[in-house]
Amino acid sequence: MTLYDELIARGLIAQVTDEDEIKEMINGGKAVFYIGFDPTADSLHVGHFMALCLMKRLQMAGNKPIALIGGGTAMIGDPSGRTDMRQMMTKETIAHNVECFKKQMSRFIDFSEGKALLVNNADWLLDLNYVELLREVGSHFSVNNMLRAECYKQRMEKGLSFLEFNYMIMQSYDFYMLYQKYGCNMQFGGDDQWSNMLGGTELIRRKLGKNASAMTINLLLNSEGKKMGKTQSGAVWLDPEKTSPFEFYQYWRNVSDTDVLKCIRMLTFLPLEQIDEMEKWEGSELNQAKDILAYELTNLVHGEEEANKAKEASKALFSGGNAADMPEITLGEEDFENDEIGFLRLIVKAGLSASNKEARRNVEQGGVALNGEIEKDARRMIKREEFGEEGIVIKRGKKKFVRVIVG
Repeated sequence: MTLYDELIARGLIAQVTDEDEIKEMINGGKAVFYIGFDPTADSLHVGHFMALCLMKRLQMAGNKPIALIGGGTAMIGDPSGRTDMRQMMTKETIAHNVECFKKQMSRFIDFSEGKALLVNNADWLLDLNYVELLREVGSHFSVNNMLRAECYKQRMEKGLSFLEFNYMIMQSYDFYMLYQKYGCNMQFGGDDQWSNMLGGTELIRRKLGKNASAMTINLLLNSEGKKMGKTQSGAVWLDPEKTSPFEFYQYWRNVSDTDVLKCIRMLTFLPLEQIDEMEKWEGSELNQAKDILAYELTNLVHGEEEANKAKEASKALFSGGNAADMPEITLGEEDFENDEIGFLRLIVKAGLSASNKEARRNVEQGGVALNGEIEKDARRMIKREEFGEEGIVIKRGKKKFVRVIVG
């Protein structure tokens, strides 16, 4: 099976242009490709995960990835998939986020000896002369065609700022500059980026001739990645200070039965033959598949040691024991009254609910477990002696666990 065939089999590719050329370049390790990352936070999250895994997979086959950090485009904001305008960020915030991204990407991509590049589009976008840009780039874009793009159509009713309207031109210019400076001949992106990507391909061909080798691959990155990267409490981060390895493991351990094999196929590096056999699994075997998924991805992001610790902690949790490596809080003398603490107050103290009112609703709906057992008594008082030496585990929903100990 060729690499391109494997990408198809793993469900990664949704749409392409110039398929024959793309096959030849990817399979022959001749692709110099880029994927863009807007530094809108100080950590990558699992919404970026599919892109990072894809870059790693192609680099292993000899292709050269370019991770393009949108230090310039982040100052405008991508309107794709949004109903309102993004919050404007300062140059200092963007610079800090870029540095955080570099560190995290190095776990996936080998930047040594020119095997990959990390580039910031602020290097060329921030110095652009506006009139020159209008003449050299703007003349190649049809406003009528731009307004038909999905990334703009969904914003027209609520209002699309002229600032955001320029995003397609900026992203297209990125591809043109990467082609000129680094020989980048391919771009990858999610299906919500398709119009912007086609704009870049067209710009290169208009500026440099129709035979310019600029291709576009549209991969199912963002639509699936954003879905996977969101929970009820927000993003699942790759930074262990934001999402601990245990929480990261538990996130993947709790994907739905219908998604687990799709995630294994798209995100892990397990052989397709092994995954095909897992397609036959059902019932309790799917829990084993979830453990495999959680371990493989935690290992990839946080390393083998943290993955093993998270796996053992998860086993202890699901067997009714106390997981030693999960997030924990420590209670002090001031938290007890007559050597007791109310269950609702404990839930709030653990950060699992924002208020006693919310905690009461969670408890009465059967959404909170104490040491593996659902507890529906909102008036329950927990004695100090019940914490013992190892503390107690409070679980809210499927994904939130906290161990509470007494200092």
